[in-house]
Amino acid sequence: MGALNWAKVVHQHQGWRLISCIWLHAGVIHLLANMLSLVFIGIRLEQQFGFVRIGIIYLLSGFGGSILSSLFIRNRISVGASGALFGLLGAMLSELITNWSIYSNKVAALLTLLVIVLINLAVGILPHVDNFAHMGGFLTGFLLGFILLPRPQFGWLERRSLPVGVRARSKYKAYQYVLWLISLTLLIAGFTVGLAMLFRGVNGYERCHWCRYLSCVPTSKWKCDES
Repeated sequence: MGALNWAKVVHQHQGWRLISCIWLHAGVIHLLANMLSLVFIGIRLEQQFGFVRIGIIYLLSGFGGSILSSLFIRNRISVGASGALFGLLGAMLSELITNWSIYSNKVAALLTLLVIVLINLAVGILPHVDNFAHMGGFLTGFLLGFILLPRPQFGWLERRSLPVGVRARSKYKAYQYVLWLISLTLLIAGFTVGLAMLFRGVNGYERCHWCRYLSCVPTSKWKCDES
């Protein structure tokens, strides 16, 4: 039906599953939970930046989450929009950083957002939760926020009407350009390396043995699937 399945993606060349799994959910409760999260997380971003840019972040974050999930999870299927939703959280964080000067309660906003992200990632260490999709989506959205969501600095709009011969200040600040370039480079490199490793059949756990604890921490009450 389009769920994320490592064997079908790698051996049967069904790469479209990296996208289609975002639109599938494991039941009505799963669907409602994700849709409510989308309303609360995405509504402010869409109002401020438009549905095109936020839609791109949503789709690419889900794609990035699927890539990282497939590198580590082989014997289970994965569905849901959690990676895309975490991408919106990542974009909110990078948007706050790159547009730092325009916010008044910036420290409070940063701390609140970090707490929300950490709590949601902590939930991901429970069994049967695909925390790799969460992390992959978050990192993708974080980088995309620097690329797609920078705001012009204060006063730039007024300076556009300056007389001829008077030089206006740059639309964006220097650090915004630097963050844009670094983020674009890392995003392209990450997608390229991730897809190359995935379709070569690389097992992520062979390259990072401790990464298994990022998705599930075994306790006396539950065991983790090592696949």
